Amino acid sequence: MTVMAERTSQMTVEDFEEIASAAPETVTLEFINGRIGVKKAADGDHSTIVSWLAKRCMRARPDLDLYCGRGLRVAANRQGRARPAAVLAPEAHFAGHGEWSDPDGALMVVEVTSYDSDTDRRDRHEKPAAYGQAEIPVYLLIDRGSCTVTVHSSPDRKVGGYRAANTAKLGEKVLLPDPIGIELDTEILKNYVR
Repeated sequence: MTVMAERTSQMTVEDFEEIASAAPETVTLEFINGRIGVKKAADGDHSTIVSWLAKRCMRARPDLDLYCGRGLRVAANRQGRARPAAVLAPEAHFAGHGEWSDPDGALMVVEVTSYDSDTDRRDRHEKPAAYGQAEIPVYLLIDRGSCTVTVHSSPDRKVGGYRAANTAKLGEKVLLPDPIGIELDTEILKNYVR
């Protein structure tokens, strides 16, 4: 039997929130698995991809809003803090919320990878686990490093993460499953990768 060592948190979530609230607007901080992380500022291609996705979602589902940079309480017992590139939720769902919201009602979180050294750990491993534990129905990872799109679905709170992950190459069509039900043609995304 293998026993996993429990990671000691760098600080309390309350301490993190205090630090994050004092950070300049140009710095985006997250708190996943008890570790503070700095998220690289979005470049023009990253922002263009999020804008592209927003247009497709709004056309197909005008009853939904795509929130950029929305702070979410994620992971086990909501002890993590993440700022996905975007969160898809019912229209006006986060109205009246503070800086960090419970993910209840979020239908999908979106991450667009950056070209920094911790993208693999953060976007491909830690965040799917945290978003799955928070029971967010869909995690869409637009991976500019591998030129792929991965749709994670069927969250599993007990084991953390998602039971299904379907990966397609940029240029292929992908289906965002229920509760979203949107098909995306990702051909244009080839223009926004190195």
